[in-house]
Amino acid sequence: MSKRELGRSGIQVPALTFGGNVFGWTADRETSFSLLDALVENQLNFIDTADVYSSWAPGNQGGESEATIGEWLKKSGKRDQVIIATKVGKPMGEGKQGLSPRYIRQAVEDSLRRLQTDYIDLYQSHDDDRDTPLAETLAAFDALIKAGKVRAIGASNYQADRLEEALKVSEQEGLARYETLQPEYNLYAREGFEKELAAVTQRHGLGVINFFSLASGFLTGKYRSAQDEGKSQRGDRIVAQYLNPRGFRILAALDRVAEKHRTSPTQVSLAWLIARPGITAPIVSATSLKQLDELIAATRLQLDADDIKVLNEASAG
Repeated sequence: MSKRELGRSGIQVPALTFGGNVFGWTADRETSFSLLDALVENQLNFIDTADVYSSWAPGNQGGESEATIGEWLKKSGKRDQVIIATKVGKPMGEGKQGLSPRYIRQAVEDSLRRLQTDYIDLYQSHDDDRDTPLAETLAAFDALIKAGKVRAIGASNYQADRLEEALKVSEQEGLARYETLQPEYNLYAREGFEKELAAVTQRHGLGVINFFSLASGFLTGKYRSAQDEGKSQRGDRIVAQYLNPRGFRILAALDRVAEKHRTSPTQVSLAWLIARPGITAPIVSATSLKQLDELIAATRLQLDADDIKVLNEASAG
């Protein structure tokens, strides 16, 4: 499988990022381990998680995803075969939030312990923290890189002006810079990234690992009417948000391209993202080996110029 560089970090990753939010949540320990084994076997070895995953699930408190990955790393001995990205900043309990140097130093040790490793490949700011000066946050990250605990840093959920400012601070202060951005981006949700953020990432050579690559499942073609609400726990939200004239137009275009290539809307949606200028490795999850096979197949699907045109026109505006 071809590799792409995360910004200017020197870290090479495959064309898709596996979203580790499912570990310790919708994928139990046995399933998680089988997925991780299959990911390495198929060279989809870039795994994105966060300290807060999956605190939203009943009975969880955060750290479940990292802990599951850590248990697998210990059992498999394959730390050198995976690229691990995690995040810091979202609420993890009283006094555990944000991007202050003190909290970053504490949070990275917690993540390293759960992951059962001595380094993190990509450590990301999960949210912008406007209460902490950028120079202080970036100096803390820079110290982690110099200590060998982190290889590169990235940003998630940053607005264009703040990302630009952070990159400027890094340059002026001689500090490590954000090498990646993690924004929402897919065939349906285009404007938020394309309007301003894309220009910043391309101007500075940042890698982009976008989330919600399949629009919470809408772009799989699974949801086509109000009767499909019951197909998942979030079905009602998906139906309300995406089943509109533009959404139906996108589904029709996906169906057309999928039929041409004898494949699925899922694979077409991901192949479109992989082919987008400036996109490094879209994030996508699976909770079964069958679903994972479809993700692997998506990395092999080559869309032609006509396919891209059909999809672009259907999803414009």
